[in-house]
Amino acid sequence: MALDEADIAEDPGSAQLLALDEALTRLDGADPRMSTIVKLRYFAGLSIDETAQALAVSPRTVDREWTAAKAWLHRELKAEPGE
Repeated sequence: MALDEADIAEDPGSAQLLALDEALTRLDGADPRMSTIVKLRYFAGLSIDETAQALAVSPRTVDREWTAAKAWLHRELKAEPGE
């Protein structure tokens, strides 16, 4: 069964996914490495150590930037539109 635009527009989860995608795009513009860390940790399922190895940085750096990225995304997703 193919998805049509009406199905996607009515799914409240779609709006959340779109908001997350837009926030990740803004994060990529502000801090590309933090954006990459989110993608590797959240979407690819890499551990702190695996992410550090992939990016050639220390695990502590990944841990610190992962924490900062989660806080940044939380603020972005909680902000009212137009703020």
